Amino acid sequence: MRKKLISTSAKGLAADSFPMQLYQKAKKFGTWNPADIDFSKDQEDWHSLSEGQREWAIKLLAQFQGGEEAVTLDLLPLLMVTAREGRLEEEIYLTTFLYDEAKHTEFFRLVLNAVGEHGDLSHHHSEAYKKIFYELLPEVMEKLWHDQSPEAIADASCVYNMFAEGVLAETGYKAFHDGLQTIGKMPGLLKGIEHLKRDEARHISYGTYLLQRLISEHPHLYPLILKRLTELAPIAAELNAEGMVLRQKDSGKQAAAIQDIQQFSAKQLRVRMEILGRARGRTVEEIFRGDGGE
Repeated sequence: MRKKLISTSAKGLAADSFPMQLYQKAKKFGTWNPADIDFSKDQEDWHSLSEGQREWAIKLLAQFQGGEEAVTLDLLPLLMVTAREGRLEEEIYLTTFLYDEAKHTEFFRLVLNAVGEHGDLSHHHSEAYKKIFYELLPEVMEKLWHDQSPEAIADASCVYNMFAEGVLAETGYKAFHDGLQTIGKMPGLLKGIEHLKRDEARHISYGTYLLQRLISEHPHLYPLILKRLTELAPIAAELNAEGMVLRQKDSGKQAAAIQDIQQFSAKQLRVRMEILGRARGRTVEEIFRGDGGE
């Protein structure tokens, strides 16, 4: 039996809290509709792409399509945890989080349908990719159904928010955006990616908030989080080396582009670690209010 309802209690809703700030941003900036994007030019452009360009685009599309489906499927246990803990403001924000992921899944499927790619694209999911999205991500998220310990929640957020989204997705979006800008085609795909990047920024901010809160509450988690992120770093490097960057005829430019994406990925991981370190010595209330965070 439910003991009480928070929003009608003396506590009410903390409208100025960081989770509610994210909720307001989600309502303001996250209400785009994938079905409203015009893919007619993308259909034309697809046939004018070289074989190498199509191969590059299909691989990234297949990886993003699978990745967005995975994070949509795997988010529910975290919603359950926040509901059980009575963290209403966080749960309210997380409803928009799940909505975003569903739209992202729809978006990439619409792109694939528009360019006529209806076959099985799973062969583009490499062993490194499967290690994250087929094995580790569902494993740590599904563990939350029966283990709601701070350690389990921190590990889940590390893999989901900090790594899958904060490193892999951010790096992938950069590779996709830079490549599409280089060839000057696929405007519908590019427009959608710009929307996705804004959504993911909110998702990563929530993950940063969640881990900072956990570190403030349980300081022993900080070295465990750093250890997990360090263990995941080689997988990011392996995925980056698997053809994420659009091939260029100039070998010098190609090498520079690969180096740039590797450095960007490494920087994303380093920045995440530095931001999480700021939680040490801060109170939970400061973090909840968003004082001095990311």
